[in-house]
Amino acid sequence: MGKATGFMDYDRRDAECESPKERIKHFREFHTPLSKEEQEIQGARCMACGVPFCQAGQMIAGMASGCPLHNLVPEWNDLIYHGNWEEAYYRLKKTNNFPEFTSRVCPGLCEAACTCNLHGSPVTTKANEYGIIENAYEKGYAKACPPKARTGKKIAIIGSGPSGLAVADQLNKRGHLVTVFEREDKPGGLLRYGIPNMKLEKQFIDRKLAVMEEEGIRFETGCNIGKDKKSAELLKAFDRVVLCCGASHPRDIKVPGRDAKGIYFAVDFLKSTTKCLWKNEMQLKEGEYISAKGKNVIVIGGGDTGNDCVGTSIRHGAKSVLQLEMMPKLPDERSAMNPWPEWPRVCKTDYGQQEAIALWGHDPRVYQTTVKEFVKDKNGNLCKVVLVKLESKKDEKTGRMMMAEVAGSEYTVNAELVLIAAGFLGSEDYVTKAFGVEVNERTNVKTAPGEYKTNVPNIFTAGDMHRGQSLVVWAIREGREAAQQIDLDLMGYTNLSVQ
Repeated sequence: MGKATGFMDYDRRDAECESPKERIKHFREFHTPLSKEEQEIQGARCMACGVPFCQAGQMIAGMASGCPLHNLVPEWNDLIYHGNWEEAYYRLKKTNNFPEFTSRVCPGLCEAACTCNLHGSPVTTKANEYGIIENAYEKGYAKACPPKARTGKKIAIIGSGPSGLAVADQLNKRGHLVTVFEREDKPGGLLRYGIPNMKLEKQFIDRKLAVMEEEGIRFETGCNIGKDKKSAELLKAFDRVVLCCGASHPRDIKVPGRDAKGIYFAVDFLKSTTKCLWKNEMQLKEGEYISAKGKNVIVIGGGDTGNDCVGTSIRHGAKSVLQLEMMPKLPDERSAMNPWPEWPRVCKTDYGQQEAIALWGHDPRVYQTTVKEFVKDKNGNLCKVVLVKLESKKDEKTGRMMMAEVAGSEYTVNAELVLIAAGFLGSEDYVTKAFGVEVNERTNVKTAPGEYKTNVPNIFTAGDMHRGQSLVVWAIREGREAAQQIDLDLMGYTNLSVQ
């Protein structure tokens, strides 16, 4: 696919980024896409490698290699190389319901597995995907296509994150009547309130939701199933119910002083900023969000959400930001024990960390460190945090390696705001209890391997609520697979494809 010698003829060129010191002045996306002509040249770099690991989506050494959606990457790279952008869109949509989301927020498993990445630079697959979907909206290819016939079967989907939206999109295409229930004021789940505008501006979510509504999907917001509406009502009114509520139970840090004022979960911090920006035309209004302005901020967690907290705090006008990571720093380059096409276990400096370096001259991350105590002032406000260094040790009882405190390594830093971005433990029990579904030891909804049907008749599940905290692409794949099984369960056969 692409030009036979394209990977040798052309260098990789990706979308340009606004400089860190400029982009921290606003909350908008900050990449400038390539022109169509330049993007077509990047499509030419797809090298007809014979075995396209980019679309494999297989597990290697416990990590995903290639796209879990099995996107037909070589095909649409070839199509844009030849200038056939419309057909590229139709090939992209065969496997991916929401390229407008994945082209912005996916970490690019396809590029990590690209054969060009073995000895050079991978194809700009993520940017090519972005170009295809944005061109499709511009030219009208991405318009609503309502089903021509309806089955009369009614489906209730609880949760409007990527898995819930994928289930809805697939089952609606099949002709079923789909209603999506969302407890927040707007649909989108963590796409809307867990991912900052800098990575995904919310008008692009609304653009897609408008298409889905025109195609016949109903959205009921501000409806917290299990609290506002009883599960029995849904089971009576709908033929099937799908639980897609996410892994929305955040992991806490339980140390002395946890009750201090000024400690928040990352998702609450990010949500407050997004809501304030949306309400006030992309401007922050004091008193309407959790503010980091003028504060010493500590972010607990070194993952993507932690990085989002760093970037958001900087935009608020934080005095300083310190990001804690329990584990050792990963190597800057692949080790011999981590060969291609495994996911590269290397240190990634993301946009928030880049901005901190540009602003303060050093990386905000501190490795092998955690919180030992939160210190309050006389009014109960957080004022300091006691940190402690960690080292890897073998647990005498289990024989497993674990991170243990280094005796005497405690030190104290000033902090008026702490953001806990330590991941999620699983589903919230008020929902699982309301429907009576079984959960596993991680509180994810339990099903047979490879299936999405729960122990309760007519109730299915998908996404993070089923598999645990994961990526948007995995949530979409789970939604597609669950929709296929639901359709088969309803109709006795299915023509819905997964890949």
